[in-house]
Amino acid sequence: MVGGTLPRDRVDDDRRARQRIDDQRRLSREQQERRIREERQRAERYRQERRDWQRDAERRAHRLQQQRRMAQYRYQQQYYDRLRQQQVRWNARQYNSYNDPYYYTPDRYRYSYGGSWHRTNQYGADLIRQAINYGYREGLNAGRADRQDGWRNDYRNSYAYLDANYGYNGYYIPQGEYNYYFRQGFQRGYDDGYHSRYRYGHRDDDGNYAILAAILAAVVGFQLLD
Repeated sequence: MVGGTLPRDRVDDDRRARQRIDDQRRLSREQQERRIREERQRAERYRQERRDWQRDAERRAHRLQQQRRMAQYRYQQQYYDRLRQQQVRWNARQYNSYNDPYYYTPDRYRYSYGGSWHRTNQYGADLIRQAINYGYREGLNAGRADRQDGWRNDYRNSYAYLDANYGYNGYYIPQGEYNYYFRQGFQRGYDDGYHSRYRYGHRDDDGNYAILAAILAAVVGFQLLD
């Protein structure tokens, strides 16, 4: 070794060893195919269920106008637009399941949901964390809007809380789980926004709002698998 640098052969050997370990941990082709089939079926069910979401949003927008809740009306329209733009982006992308590492990456975490233990890999765990943080940000805006309108604390009747699908496209985790974690974040964000405080979240260096790490850990409780 010269100047603290490993010889080239040693570096190459280490790289090949890590690659062999990664290959051994990969799911088999059969397991990958089964996961892809299940995910495609779930994504198709999700797309079918989303066909009525526009009509519901329009009914709720009309009700907000009747109640003269204009701040909440503007927020709901912004949320609706984000959902629509998100769908347009997803429809336009070229997606190949076989190139997605989610489908061949083994489960790494377990977490408790609905009274039983579930398992997921890094990509599923990241989506759960995203659901909580997206929910927190949307709740923050909804709570601020109701406070501005002089409306009662009413997070359960927010369209975004009931929808709870922003950031989801049918893959990686079941829709019900995404909705649940989104609403967990939303409830806490709404409380912060309505009371004009940051009890459950904070603003990061990029100007984005996120739920506190300790709160996120308490909500989902990931445990590493052996």
